[in-house]
Amino acid sequence: MSNVYLIWGGEGWVAGHLSALLKSQGKEVHSTTIRMENREAVLAEIDRVKPTHVLNAAGVTGRPNVDWCEDNKEATIRSNVIGTLNLADCCFQKGVHCTVFATGCIYQYDEEHPIGGKGFVETDKANFAGSFYSETKAHVEEILKYYNNTLILRLRMPVSDDLHSRNFVTKITKYERVVDIPNSNTILTDLLPASILLADHGDTGVYNFTNPGAISHNEVLTLFRDIVRPSFTWKNFSLEEQSKVIKAGRSNCCLDTTKLTEKLKGYGYEIPEVHEAYRKCFERMKANGVN
Repeated sequence: MSNVYLIWGGEGWVAGHLSALLKSQGKEVHSTTIRMENREAVLAEIDRVKPTHVLNAAGVTGRPNVDWCEDNKEATIRSNVIGTLNLADCCFQKGVHCTVFATGCIYQYDEEHPIGGKGFVETDKANFAGSFYSETKAHVEEILKYYNNTLILRLRMPVSDDLHSRNFVTKITKYERVVDIPNSNTILTDLLPASILLADHGDTGVYNFTNPGAISHNEVLTLFRDIVRPSFTWKNFSLEEQSKVIKAGRSNCCLDTTKLTEKLKGYGYEIPEVHEAYRKCFERMKANGVN
């Protein structure tokens, strides 16, 4: 029997990329915007589509950013906690594999994991509670990992080959000033095919889902300027200065990708290191006429 994919998140940014990728692979794919917390509707949709795989790219991140979650805690809980758990549980009851596109923004550099030092591994306890968004994500992951049908993929600062408003690069090019700290990033062109590979093989558990390595905001913007927009300029400011203009804190960390790269190596798939991945991403942007 061929796999059937049901994407939660409608035609949202990541959901749209997933849908296009699956269709390009000739696979049967359906999308839905049914609220994850609505148990009866979720079960009915699973019964209607009869998927082998559910891909959860839904949830609340806030508009224009995670500061929104600070003022809308109940709505954030309803989607990111109750909804995410409900969908995974419904999939479990129906014998359906569930992939959750989660976040790695649950860590913060510390003494054991300094900038330039070792990255956080999947079993490290979350140590960042600077934003309500990250707090909900860390809590729900602790429960989700007990479901043996669920694959949890921790994305960070995702980047697409265009300048979509949700693209991390688009966001930092529009800021008046940016901090300059190395971070793990997820280049979607590299990682989304990997998510399908893992789902198809029935893999479960938690994976840091980023390109190997860490890259600073200045390094990203330098590559962007050199390859895509030669006239681009930017200014920096400190974390202390940043804290005065944002409501919620921002996670800065490097995730260890050893578990992911070793698993994918067994499937014949390799993810490029983040600096090389960005270079290729910006070259694709330029080739597509983005400027």
